[in-house]
Amino acid sequence: MAKSENQKLKLLYLTQLLMEKTDEEHAVTMQEIIAYLQANHISAERKAIYQDIELLREFGMDILKKPGRPGGYALVSRQFELAELKLLVDAVQASKFITTKKSRQLIGKLETLCSKAQARQLHRQVVVTNRNKAVNENIYYNVDLIYNAIAQNTKIRFQYFEWSVNKEMKLRRGGEFYEVSPWLLSWDDENYYLIAYDGKSGEIRHYRVDKMLKAGLSDDVREGKEQFAHFDAAAYSRKTFGMFAGEEETVVLCCDAGLTGVMIDRFGKDVALRRLDDTHIRARVQVAVSRQFFGWITGLGAGVQIESPERVTQAYRGYLQGILEQYEIFRKERADEDEE
Repeated sequence: MAKSENQKLKLLYLTQLLMEKTDEEHAVTMQEIIAYLQANHISAERKAIYQDIELLREFGMDILKKPGRPGGYALVSRQFELAELKLLVDAVQASKFITTKKSRQLIGKLETLCSKAQARQLHRQVVVTNRNKAVNENIYYNVDLIYNAIAQNTKIRFQYFEWSVNKEMKLRRGGEFYEVSPWLLSWDDENYYLIAYDGKSGEIRHYRVDKMLKAGLSDDVREGKEQFAHFDAAAYSRKTFGMFAGEEETVVLCCDAGLTGVMIDRFGKDVALRRLDDTHIRARVQVAVSRQFFGWITGLGAGVQIESPERVTQAYRGYLQGILEQYEIFRKERADEDEE
């Protein structure tokens, strides 16, 4: 049989067929392989296809011949297992910092890593909800820029925004550019953060990557090498609630024993815990004392009390009292309005 002009593409088309149409549950018969190649203007005999499949096996592709009828050939293992792809799809869909548009694009690319039959399982698994998602598409380019800056040992410049009541981007510092030394990226509290050294303040600070605009490389060399020499990103995230900064303190908490798991989940297995009695434990933790930390404590209700230091205990009482007073002011204002 005369070879077609596309004969050199035969192995590529055969590989594509096996990747798209086959898996552990689905195979393609020899007749289907021949028909697929012919549809792509490639003629092939059975003997040549057997040899091609053997070449692909030698190359490392896990191709099995299915016994019985209709039988056929199937690519039964890949770089990613289906369970792993489902996990990645869940992570993409759950990530608040990834926009809805980008989520769909990434999931579509993940679907190409398995057969089309398996891709339908991934598609059925995806539920695009109305959850809050990032709106700044620049986040992907910002992440790439940050990694380039770290690799090139340079600072970065960017504008930083916050949302106004009118749901508009409002630039901080009147639009002045921030210039910092990037060292790490952290995914915390469903957001991507840049952890960097601010030379002006001499402090380690963090910034939401999705709130960075007009980011670019600086000509200046990075600073902060000494500050980051022994920096523990995991510990930093554990003690910085919601990535809101505050004065770092060693705080002792008295907790119901039933909250032991909550303490370990939040502060890690190395958290200092000691049993007080049959129903209570004492936890010694490093935290950045902030309203977000107090809010976390409040969310645990009466099951947790701040035992020490006294200044943190007093600050927490003031935090709670301020909330109660604000509610009382609000109630009186509403009552006055109703009387009018």
